[in-house]
Amino acid sequence: MAQEEQSGRSIYTDLDETTGGEEIDKWRRTLRLWRETLKEHWGLLTDELSVRLSMLTVAGFVLIAIFAPFIATHQPLQRQYQGEAGIIIDKWAEPSLLGADSGYLLGTTAEGFDIFSQLVYGTRAALLVGLIAAVFTAGIGTLVGLVAGYYGGRVDDALMRIVDFLYGMPLLPTVIVLVAVLGPNLWNIILALIILQWRSTARVIRSQSLSLRERPFVKAAEVAGAGDWHIISRHLAPNVLPMTFLYGSFGIAWAILAEAGVSFIGLGDPNTVSWGTMLQASRAYSALSFGAWWWFVPPGICIGLLVISGFLIGRGYESITNPKLQ
Repeated sequence: MAQEEQSGRSIYTDLDETTGGEEIDKWRRTLRLWRETLKEHWGLLTDELSVRLSMLTVAGFVLIAIFAPFIATHQPLQRQYQGEAGIIIDKWAEPSLLGADSGYLLGTTAEGFDIFSQLVYGTRAALLVGLIAAVFTAGIGTLVGLVAGYYGGRVDDALMRIVDFLYGMPLLPTVIVLVAVLGPNLWNIILALIILQWRSTARVIRSQSLSLRERPFVKAAEVAGAGDWHIISRHLAPNVLPMTFLYGSFGIAWAILAEAGVSFIGLGDPNTVSWGTMLQASRAYSALSFGAWWWFVPPGICIGLLVISGFLIGRGYESITNPKLQ
């Protein structure tokens, strides 16, 4: 009888009854598995020239955002006045890069703001929105997809109905409505993006999990008595991480575009300089009519470079996760 009880014990029973040190060791093994998976895909990803150039572009913008106070020549919302008279004289100044004797690299706006300084500080807003929105949307979408795909049944039905409901809402118009209701604030834009963007990640990860849960190694873990969280974290999650990072890279690009679009129509944060608010201000003061192209062209180029870099990185990662696309 004792032998039967002994033979009926799960090989994971000891893991379930581990001490603190053994529990830490189990988490270390899980993290090592995740790290090895990412290291393998990183090596394959950096083989493509377009991906390497895109990564260098993103890294350049990150460095600009970090060292913005040292790169910018003025404060982004500091008007250029004439002494104590309080008269704005340096407005519509042409860029010194084009040979103008203005002292401003990219000129000034109709309100006397230095465009180069606004461009530099706008990098911070773009990366803040893109990175935070992408991390949360990829994380939430992956978790929902794993849970729905592994458990199936009513859990899957309930979670997928939420996803279907969110799919009925177009991204940009819904973000505009939410920001209009919550208030024009950078964090409200991020919140609105997080609420909507995780739906695509969840659906794709769920389909991956439905396939993975039928694999022999998952069935073997279930027969051996492994718990649900153990199977999800050790067997399913490492195999869907590539798709998580793929949709995370796409999420950065979509978030930056959405923030620029929301700011362009006047719902951007009035206390924060972003590339979208620069475009909105140039439109409001009819910069195109005055021929002041140096006001709206630089932020447009920056948005394009960062968004295209994000999509190229995602496209390179997609060729790894799905080689048939090559």
